[in-house]
Amino acid sequence: MHIHILGICGTFMGGLAAIAKQAGHRVTGCDANVYPPMSTQLEAMGIELTQGFGAEQVELNPDVYVIGNVVTRGKPLMEEILNRGLPYISGPQWLAENVLHERWVLAVAGTHGKTTTSSMLAWILEDAGLAPGFLIGGIPENFGVSARLPGAPRQDPASVSPFFVIEADEYDTAFFDKRSKFVHYRPRTAVLNNLEFDHADIFADLAAIETQFHHLVRTVPGNGRIVANGREASLDRVLARGCWTPVERFGAEGGWQVGAVDADGSFEVLFEGKSQGKVVWGQLGEHNRMNALAAIAAARHVGVTVKDAIAALGRFQTVKRRMEVKGVVGGITVYDDFAHHPTAIATTVAGLRAKVGPATRILAVLEPRSNTMKLGTMKEALPGSLADADRVFCYAPNLGWNPAEALTPLGAKAQTFDDLDALIAAVVAEARACDQVLVMSNGGFGGIHGKLLERLAR
Repeated sequence: MHIHILGICGTFMGGLAAIAKQAGHRVTGCDANVYPPMSTQLEAMGIELTQGFGAEQVELNPDVYVIGNVVTRGKPLMEEILNRGLPYISGPQWLAENVLHERWVLAVAGTHGKTTTSSMLAWILEDAGLAPGFLIGGIPENFGVSARLPGAPRQDPASVSPFFVIEADEYDTAFFDKRSKFVHYRPRTAVLNNLEFDHADIFADLAAIETQFHHLVRTVPGNGRIVANGREASLDRVLARGCWTPVERFGAEGGWQVGAVDADGSFEVLFEGKSQGKVVWGQLGEHNRMNALAAIAAARHVGVTVKDAIAALGRFQTVKRRMEVKGVVGGITVYDDFAHHPTAIATTVAGLRAKVGPATRILAVLEPRSNTMKLGTMKEALPGSLADADRVFCYAPNLGWNPAEALTPLGAKAQTFDDLDALIAAVVAEARACDQVLVMSNGGFGGIHGKLLERLAR
């Protein structure tokens, strides 16, 4: 089958493309913004990419067009598909019908930590020899790719693994299907990592998102398992609306908990009050310890012992764009992180602070570019999320709100810029040996990391 993917360079659709290619399909695709790392990953697999959504792409004559949720009415190619009555389907539905059907799906949902927790879970299963398939919204360093089909388990090399780990996003499916993506996946093991208000462009309030999570819960079978954050009142409300599946909670008494924590981030794992062992690793922050508890619990549901899961996490190598060190120049370290929601920004800054200590300066460089941030819905929470940074540089062209005004509580330590070169010059002028430059954005940010390192090296 030849599939042509509209919006192929998004993390989900790019992963879907990789899986379709592995399955033997001919895959082509197009997008408005073709940039690494996804474009590099796709081109390395021999997937032909087209810039833009021109109507002439119908001449490729694919068997079906797979439509990403970035595609809207008015795109010339989409209008041509509709006018000609050509076959099209959403990405999540194509994945469900062609890949996830009859597999044991482990879905990781939540406002924060989906990518990291999915990566941890996939790695635990891989380390146990279970050869899971996965589709993750980032590139786990243990695998080097964001998606793959299941392989042959170590325990039975002649078979194919039944397990598939997927990052389960609550964002809508497509312009013609306004359900959350995750309702298509039909998981047997579901992780509900946390739940806050986000995606203000499509959800009116937190209650609307809770309804979508309730729809997800309705699809988990009675012989499945829900692993839920026990600290979240929002998830308690979701489960109280109806739950037909056994629930294990983490982060709360009686369930999975973090015990003693060492200075290097290693920690004891407790279940029902009893020690299960110690995760010895280099990951930062309470949020990663919570992610690890969720992954351990979910892996246990498919038969991985807690002891083996704990050992596997000691070999976990994190995810690209999650506190990824891009380079060190003159004693100045530049990081790349995907954080864009105030809660994620706060936990990222807190994790780095715990690593470097109170005496080392953190220079936070932020691009608020998610749809929610562009709308200004979270602007009141932004100063608090950055309070633990020593300097803040905000790149905010074409926002519908005034970032300088929003960051006023931070005083003189915060600066805002409409020009990227001016921002880079300001960071370079401020930075000195031992500083930690933490760049946070859910986009390419104009290649700022390389530009910063180049300027710092002069």
